Amino acid sequence: MLLKRILGRSLALVAIAAACLAASANAAIRINGSTTVNPVVVEAANILRAEEGLEIQIDTLGGSSGGIAALGDGRAEIAMSSRPLNRHDSTRYPNVRFVSTRIGTDALALVVARDVWEGGVREISKQQAREIYEGSIKNWKGLGGPDQRIAFFNKEPGRGTWEVFATWLYGDADDAPLVSHPEVGSNEEARNKAGSTPGAVTQLSAAWADGNHVFALSIRDEDGTERVPSKEMISSGTYPLARPLFLFTSGAPTDDAKRLIDFILGPRGSEILARHGYLPISKSRAQTLSP
Repeated sequence: MLLKRILGRSLALVAIAAACLAASANAAIRINGSTTVNPVVVEAANILRAEEGLEIQIDTLGGSSGGIAALGDGRAEIAMSSRPLNRHDSTRYPNVRFVSTRIGTDALALVVARDVWEGGVREISKQQAREIYEGSIKNWKGLGGPDQRIAFFNKEPGRGTWEVFATWLYGDADDAPLVSHPEVGSNEEARNKAGSTPGAVTQLSAAWADGNHVFALSIRDEDGTERVPSKEMISSGTYPLARPLFLFTSGAPTDDAKRLIDFILGPRGSEILARHGYLPISKSRAQTLSP
């Protein structure tokens, strides 16, 4: 009788262990972060769900900084980011070994509403962008455009797009002054706000400038050279607001997270990146680095 009870308990423990292993094997990869990187990861995830049965949950709460925080807190296995790690990330999570895999290249642009574009504003200098951001230029007449109040929609500080923009203007995002512009979160929200508001301008991934509702301005250098957010200038490094796109993991990517990242770095992933307006990076050139 005692032997039967022992065997019964042993079998129950084996069953529980097997169930736990099965649950672990079927656990979803949790991904959070940048709305710029998100379309690429969503499309890749849909393919891997259909073809390989991977379970993947994706969110964009908080943008790049939100994704890095989720990874640091153990609430995600992969963080999507349109900015590199900064010193604040490392300080906040000293026990996390962040590993970054660069998957592609994007460009940030200042985009304007149709009335501004058709009013003749096609380019902007760094100094003009700073004066608009700080509020000393309030009307598009100051840039040779229409007599229209400038409506600046600022990306939420902490998002990758804002950090790249602030670093370009001030050398360090921490040196950017406090401003009172209305804030926008995702790329979609920024594009919709700028496209529906007369006199609007906002920071946006150049791939999201549709040339219909919002238009990407060129950057004018101090010597007068025009820098266009074209694939040629982005790939050559001559456009000043080009930026890498990353997937971060805690430690080197393994298991299903590695399968997803390898897929994005492969030929089908490169097609997805190009389809969304980004420059892909081949697997052989991908940078998988620990800070």
